[in-house]
Amino acid sequence: MRISGNDRHRLQTSLSEINITPLVDVMLVLLIIFMVTAPMIKPSINVNLPTAETTSDPSPEGLVLTLSKDRYIYIEDQPINYHLLESRLKSHFYNREQKIVFIRADRELDYGYIIEVMDLIKKSGVDTVGLIIKKEEK
Repeated sequence: MRISGNDRHRLQTSLSEINITPLVDVMLVLLIIFMVTAPMIKPSINVNLPTAETTSDPSPEGLVLTLSKDRYIYIEDQPINYHLLESRLKSHFYNREQKIVFIRADRELDYGYIIEVMDLIKKSGVDTVGLIIKKEEK
């Protein structure tokens, strides 16, 4: 059986075409999966918290400030310069009734440094400052 020139052209074009519909379907499903799971993933800064027998959970109205062992400061997992902390807190709490900050400080940090940061927080007009700790395991 001999294939004519016209049939050969039709055969080559049908083999070289790629059906992208399944590819688009898979990509849309992956996009939906990532859109649903991305807000659930919270990057966290590795901090060795001090332990105690009693704990209290931070209120949802409060802002969490993390102090890492190497003296980096994070506001809600976003790094911030020490010298810009006061102005950033002032702008964050502008026209808010409750001004609450919770500090997650590494246990190896110098006590004086934590007091310096707390002083900056108080200078920015924050009413309440709390400390986040880890519950002691028995």
